[in-house]
Amino acid sequence: MNDKLFVVAVGGTGMRCLEAFTHLCAIGMFDNQEIEVLTLDTDQNNGNKVKVENLIRLYTRIKSTDNICNPNANTFFSAKLNLHQFWTNYEGTGRENYRNISKLNSGTPEQQEENKLLSDLFLEKNSVQEFNLSHGYRAQTHLGSHLMYHGIVEAARNLALGKDVKVEERDLEKFLGKMEKAGSDARVFIFGSVFGGTGASSIPVLPKAFKDAVYIRSAGKSTLDLSKMKFGSTLLTEYFSFKKPDLKQMTSKEDSVIADSSFFPLNSQAALHFYQSDPTVQSTYKKLYLVGWPIESKPLGDERKEDKVITGGANQKNPCHITEMICACAAYDFFTRKDGLENPKAEYLYKAIEYDKSTFNFDFNDFVGNDDKAGETFANRLGAFLSLAHIVLTKNEAATKDEMGTKAFIAFLANQKINMYLSISDEDTIEIDNYMKEFAYTFDSQKFIPGWIYQIRGTVSPGRFMFNDKAFSSTIKELNDLDVGAIFLDDKHHWEKSVLSSRYDTFCKTLINKGEPMPEQKANSLKEKFLAHIYNAITLSQNF
Repeated sequence: MNDKLFVVAVGGTGMRCLEAFTHLCAIGMFDNQEIEVLTLDTDQNNGNKVKVENLIRLYTRIKSTDNICNPNANTFFSAKLNLHQFWTNYEGTGRENYRNISKLNSGTPEQQEENKLLSDLFLEKNSVQEFNLSHGYRAQTHLGSHLMYHGIVEAARNLALGKDVKVEERDLEKFLGKMEKAGSDARVFIFGSVFGGTGASSIPVLPKAFKDAVYIRSAGKSTLDLSKMKFGSTLLTEYFSFKKPDLKQMTSKEDSVIADSSFFPLNSQAALHFYQSDPTVQSTYKKLYLVGWPIESKPLGDERKEDKVITGGANQKNPCHITEMICACAAYDFFTRKDGLENPKAEYLYKAIEYDKSTFNFDFNDFVGNDDKAGETFANRLGAFLSLAHIVLTKNEAATKDEMGTKAFIAFLANQKINMYLSISDEDTIEIDNYMKEFAYTFDSQKFIPGWIYQIRGTVSPGRFMFNDKAFSSTIKELNDLDVGAIFLDDKHHWEKSVLSSRYDTFCKTLINKGEPMPEQKANSLKEKFLAHIYNAITLSQNF
């Protein structure tokens, strides 16, 4: 694969899809790749946005040594991720709402009257034109597309002038510069929902916005040829709900416009109809992955007992869902396709999953296509990473004792005469532990805190989710009793054991006697060699 890869996450749902994508990178699904990642939102402090940006920074610190970070192959954390952040800034006097940012009251009296008539025709005067934009577009996609496009174009104009350029505008410039350099070799995948505000607003306009921004920034000397670039996106329809806002919240000045989840199915239908009929969408996108969820989901906020609908900000930290993982796997499909990307018109892709008695049953091939080799790769790497999480968090107690974890595992290896990893710093071992907690679980005293894959598994329970149910134990006793080498449903991938030794003991012997990093894995730093060594030993143990 020679194409340069780009990922754009838009809005709260897009950020959670990016979280899933980051974990796919961590398990090793994007070998030898350097991927440019752009987070795009109206809400700089959105909880889901901050969470995934911190996750990517943690991922990068685990890969980096002395500020050097390179892609690897056939190991954990194999892809290099370069994070860029851009947000449309609605802070400050004159930028709080559509009425102010559009300067409807500027110009001659005649111009003001024309501005007012045109705006009132498309946008409700006392609500849509006046609600605070800093928490997103709140299902007002007609407004959102207009403002997102102009927010990106405004940044390009500021960059061209070179005056009072904001840090987020410089970040956008770096991202677009790499896209411009890649040209027809750019594969760009956009994560966003079609039922809400920011994501649904942005998917139709982003290719053109990026093209026009490059043209403006270069004073007409450069542009993007959208007919040769390869754009793909998820079309993620409604998959969660939340309670209706009460009259007090609806009539407050701050929250006068709030998305109502009862309209999400209608929003999805309208968005899909638009995408199907819009010539710009049809000509700029190569693949559109339609992802939906027919099972009624638990309303968001129930476990937090919120007294009002969260419209955005730091408190928007929605739990993860299986559909977001499927969206991340759609990006994997798009990035690894060898053909079918030259079509002049967008192709819609979807697939069905086994559905029995109101529950889904997921197998490995359901996520990465019907290619048995891809399915085996996914099974091996996800299983290996989940096993490593249990080894770090439970076997070596990182979930309950901060001073243990990876550090304790390295000490064990040293006792077995594998002492080359002793110089890995405590800070580095803690960061590996922290990533495993984000991926799997941790404890707050005796309270179990589910991480990403546990939350994903919870959304399909009691349906089948690839592994043995015991792989998702959630009490200290259950985890201590877990046979970490028997998490697969298929016995052929269980680690070997004997009368005299457990599966874990056998794995440790494999780690000690086999599995040293190979040149083709490109593991250069000590941390990379450590992770590759463990990856190899688990892969051998799993019989892949």
